[in-house]
Amino acid sequence: MSTKIRVVLLHGGRSSEHAISCVTAKEVLKAIDRERFDVIPVGITQTGHMVLVAEEDMNYALIAGALPEVVDNGSRFHWPESAQSREISVTTADGQLQALGTVDLAFPLLHGPFGEDGTLQGMLQLLSIPFVGNGVLSSALCMDKHFTKAVLAAAGLRVAPGRTLTRAQLQRDPTLIARLDTDLSYPLYIKPARSGSSIGVSRVADASTLPDALAEAFKFDDVVLIESGVKGREVEIAVLGGRSGGSPRTSSVVGEIICSGRDFYDFDAKYLGAEGVTLELPAKVSNSQLECLQETAIRAFEATGCAGLARVDFFLTEDGAIVNEVNTMPGFTPISMYPKLWEASGLSYTELVTELIELALDPLSRAR
Repeated sequence: MSTKIRVVLLHGGRSSEHAISCVTAKEVLKAIDRERFDVIPVGITQTGHMVLVAEEDMNYALIAGALPEVVDNGSRFHWPESAQSREISVTTADGQLQALGTVDLAFPLLHGPFGEDGTLQGMLQLLSIPFVGNGVLSSALCMDKHFTKAVLAAAGLRVAPGRTLTRAQLQRDPTLIARLDTDLSYPLYIKPARSGSSIGVSRVADASTLPDALAEAFKFDDVVLIESGVKGREVEIAVLGGRSGGSPRTSSVVGEIICSGRDFYDFDAKYLGAEGVTLELPAKVSNSQLECLQETAIRAFEATGCAGLARVDFFLTEDGAIVNEVNTMPGFTPISMYPKLWEASGLSYTELVTELIELALDPLSRAR
């Protein structure tokens, strides 16, 4: 009888970051230690169906104009019927119910709403299935940029000046647009409050293009963040939860995003190899800057109740670090910063995946 730990690898989902999740899952599947773990790939289609995915069908690749997706193959994956069971099963495309044995934990590799925002984590907690990463509270909090900033500011951490606008507020009072830039500094960055991968984000150089930028952001969320541009270096640092309830750990190096030919680090630059962006790893920072970023990343991680992992993004200014975002499920694609930061710190991709799974199985370290 196999003594391997059985892992359900969840990917896809209903958010606009579906394709990124697919590629993330493909890379984790390639890296995971098969001597220790049995993997059950489960995809969530863009319509929300959970399907059993054959490994050979996970040849996902990010290509402009042909982004990957989970195909509905007709199967239907079933979680345990109660928290007293770990038995999983699948109904095949021809209607046959097949037992798949038990599951030890889930590895949710979804980005954005309906996966990274606490909804999926809540389902897994209801079923008492351990899972990699953050719990309901921290996932929901960090998915929402407005509330993340409020919590970070309350914890004494610096955040970029900004304000929030809802679709309902704008419908009640269309004249709000004329006042949105009050006390803010151009260029402004307009963002959906609950999205990622720079989807729906616009850089606004003056008030004339603000309405179009708001319309673009409202395509992806009913809540939009309007932020002042910050003059500083865009740097990132990786965080892992502590073993057995110990202190969180940070990568020993910092990554920097250098935009020389683009307005900002957009989707095409992040995932499709668009020109004008350089990723510098390790970034050139002084010892005091590194210590400041590491300390601030841990403070942000703890202030938002994170567990398992997070990537903390900063603007490094002449006056110190400003926290931009806390990403509770950073990308694991071949060019993603999170695994690269750990590789540069001496932890290989495979070792990182193993560490995340072991943290999820540790009662003192797993998500609340």
